[in-house]
Amino acid sequence: MVGSAAPVLLLAVTLPLVGSPGARASQPGQSQAGGESGQQLDQESEAGESVLVSVYVQLDFSNETWPAALSRTQTFPTASPTSSPRSLLGLSLTTDCNVNHDGCTYCACLSGYQWNTSVYSHHHPCQTPHDHQPCGCLVFSPTEAGYCQLLPPVPQTRSLSSRTPGNKPNLILLMSHETTNLNWFLWRPRTPRPYPLQPGMHVSLTSSQGQAVLSIFNISHKWAGEYMRCFEAQGLRWELYQVARVSLQVTDVAQLPDQLSIACATSPGFQLSCCIPSTRAAYTASWSPREGSEGSQCQHRPAADTVYACDLWSPGGTPHRGLISGTIIQGGNTTCPEDFSLVAWNVTKAGHVAQVPCPMNKTDMVKRPCGPDGVWGPIHSSCIDPRLQALLHKAWWLQVGQGRPAEEVPEILAQLPEQVVVLSSPADLLAVLGTMRSLAKVVAEARIHLNRSALESFLNTTDKVLDMDNSSLWTLAQAQQPSMGSNLLLAVETLARSLCQEDHPFSFSLPSVQMQTELLGPTFPSDYSVSFSTQSQLQAQILGHSLAPLGHNRTNISITSLVLQKLDHLLPSNYGQGLGGSLYATPGLILVISIMAGGQAFNQGEVIMNFGDIDGTSHCVFWDHNLFQGKGGWSDEGCQVQEASASPTTQCICQHLTAFSILMSRHRVPKNPTLDLLGQVGLGASILALLVCLGVYRLVWRVVVRNRVAYLRHAALLNTVLCLLAADTCFLGAALLPPGPRSPLCLATAFLSHFLYLATFFWMLAQSLMLAHQLLFVFHQLSKHRVLSLMVVLGYLCPMGLAVIALGLYLPQGQYLGEEECWLDRKGVGLYTFVGPVLTIVGVNGLVLAMAVLKLLRPSLSEGPQVEKRQALLGVIKALLILTPIFGLTWGLGLATLLEEVSIVPHYIFTVLNTFQGVFILLFGCLVDKKVQEALLKRFCRSQAPSSTLSLVPDETYIPEHSKGRGENGSSPVATPTLSRQE
Repeated sequence: MVGSAAPVLLLAVTLPLVGSPGARASQPGQSQAGGESGQQLDQESEAGESVLVSVYVQLDFSNETWPAALSRTQTFPTASPTSSPRSLLGLSLTTDCNVNHDGCTYCACLSGYQWNTSVYSHHHPCQTPHDHQPCGCLVFSPTEAGYCQLLPPVPQTRSLSSRTPGNKPNLILLMSHETTNLNWFLWRPRTPRPYPLQPGMHVSLTSSQGQAVLSIFNISHKWAGEYMRCFEAQGLRWELYQVARVSLQVTDVAQLPDQLSIACATSPGFQLSCCIPSTRAAYTASWSPREGSEGSQCQHRPAADTVYACDLWSPGGTPHRGLISGTIIQGGNTTCPEDFSLVAWNVTKAGHVAQVPCPMNKTDMVKRPCGPDGVWGPIHSSCIDPRLQALLHKAWWLQVGQGRPAEEVPEILAQLPEQVVVLSSPADLLAVLGTMRSLAKVVAEARIHLNRSALESFLNTTDKVLDMDNSSLWTLAQAQQPSMGSNLLLAVETLARSLCQEDHPFSFSLPSVQMQTELLGPTFPSDYSVSFSTQSQLQAQILGHSLAPLGHNRTNISITSLVLQKLDHLLPSNYGQGLGGSLYATPGLILVISIMAGGQAFNQGEVIMNFGDIDGTSHCVFWDHNLFQGKGGWSDEGCQVQEASASPTTQCICQHLTAFSILMSRHRVPKNPTLDLLGQVGLGASILALLVCLGVYRLVWRVVVRNRVAYLRHAALLNTVLCLLAADTCFLGAALLPPGPRSPLCLATAFLSHFLYLATFFWMLAQSLMLAHQLLFVFHQLSKHRVLSLMVVLGYLCPMGLAVIALGLYLPQGQYLGEEECWLDRKGVGLYTFVGPVLTIVGVNGLVLAMAVLKLLRPSLSEGPQVEKRQALLGVIKALLILTPIFGLTWGLGLATLLEEVSIVPHYIFTVLNTFQGVFILLFGCLVDKKVQEALLKRFCRSQAPSSTLSLVPDETYIPEHSKGRGENGSSPVATPTLSRQE
């Protein structure tokens, strides 16, 4: 069809050659478009032959109807050989031109003709290929015209062939002459036009001398179709074609549903479907068993469980089989009843999964499991809006290598903001994020620059995604794809710095997204600074010495600064080496800074950021997309915190450019000089008290260990004193060492403190277990050497094993040693290798103490007179005073200090009771012992009064003598543990 505004017809005219033999003929030396010489044809033609001559002819069709006769080659009578003028023998159409609404003329070559390379190089190709000819359509201005030239036969050295080695198809173009402007196209079946092929995730284009190779990776039926190769050679544009057929795979066959529960009493029938993608090949389907089936429908009710098979095959292709299991619900089977939550769910057998199509205008399936007890499980929906799915597929095709990225990326970005409004399922949200991720990869690989409108559309989409009120969509989507937050951040980083230079400077502000860009010329200021209006004023500065190397190339530099609110809460809680476990909070924002110079991203540079007033311990971090096998995580490498000199704000200094934020400790002990001083005084007093305790044992040891039980008790207590003394000394001395994970001395001190404190508590456990044995097995005698060996294993080998395991597990991960002190990392899981065993031992020791108290109270308070009851209560109080520090029960208060937002009072109580633990052990575990007192009096006073009193120490079960029986006053004796009398 030729438009009425400027109808143009370009014709090829065939004329006979008249003259003597050996006469030469050629095309006109001057073409109508471009003024270049045409290709010479039939250089040596015999007399009487014809030659094809191109002539520019313009025909006007007022009714805009193209005469069908003109589409055929016109032939005319041959003129008399004696006539001098040459006669017109034939006429054929070479070029079809149409006038577009913008006034330009779109001209396309018809079969057998192509453009001269000179004409092609001076005009732009059509954006929409004419009649599916991606290589043969050019755009001419209203004052221009051009015609296509006849193509000579394709030489045998210039051909297109394909081969498929394994699952990697290669299409190879072989040529003997040098070619330029090489372009590949694929025309898939049932698509409106061919698609250009670009290097991508599945496409590789290589050229070498003599051949050009197109490689397709991870081939599937989506890559079947007609491949076209356009190139320039010998002054003309050429097109070569090759049809590639790809057989369907098993995964391409969809069975709907893949399993089915059939209720014989209520179901009149059912329908099974076997679906395959649209392909060029014709597939035939058949079902087995075939009883009652026709095509894809089965309208019968089998008597037993049946597996239906859908067999697909095509001539010359690989047959495929899809299986659908049908289960019959018999009487007495457990079933889930009919339900109408979201969609209609039929009766389903227990242990099976019901499947129904998505409701309304959604695509895909909804699944719901029926539990073994006949209760419906949660609904799993993969329903997706068709418009979002179309955008996702379009972006995916661009990523793998099909399409025109420079044109299609802005188109997709422009459609995204309005599509975000319709998000109603996790699949919808994942489709939007997947589209953004694919577009970011395409922009990065193809080095596409976005205009202002496209970037604003993308930022609008990002703001709406971050500001979504329906947080449940994020939760459900993250359960399916935990790294979706990291992927979104990477997409935003990539697309934000892709603004074309003509649109700088750029400023954008929405509740969840703020962005500023600036274009610096070859001579730029010494420093660059930017600020954002967030909850606290956020500022960033790039020092001039970081920008100076970029100015040597005399190129423009674009700096992009971006603030993302709420995104940090959507990132996975992954912490790199040195940051420990997931005990952090973030301020609710991420600052992204990037520099582009000469089309390349520049990642090195010193940046100073001011995040405002941050409460608690903070860490300057950035999001490293390479951590945790590509899932991403926070890292503090190259960043450090610096207190601002002029204001109480937190400054971060980093030696690279990326996405920054602040990590704040959730469980932080408030900085309190009084508390620190009290802890140091308590540790010093404990060390002195424990040294005194060792001196006392040195003086009275032989006196107090005359029986087996006393020996075991005092041996356990002595080892407790030794371990606690060494642990307190290490912990107090650690404050004098420079902290840090890279200090070997600090690491050794932390390990020793960890082991020695654990050993202290395991020796406390040994004492409590020995007392429990006395309470439960009254008449069972303990073997001195066997029990002592077991206590050594329990007191030293067990804590050593725990300490070594903790060191081996968490030191490589950077979660063992704290940054501010030579002790276990309070923010990581390494601390729990100490807290867990300690609290467990405290709990066991508390139970043993409760048993001892009950033994003391039960006989006296139920049967004895008032005086004896008072004496029993005093005995209980003394037992509590003695056993509480020896059993380490005060460490149970540590639970209160681990809670968030706890007051300072529990910290004071915990510090006083536990740093002074050595003093309490000296007073109540050593000096209160009557044997110790008598031994000291005998040694220093050289006199000793006879005594028959009882000793309230753990080797005796703290039951007064009068509680052993009531024979005097007529009461029946009570079976209680015997007491060790003073000797």
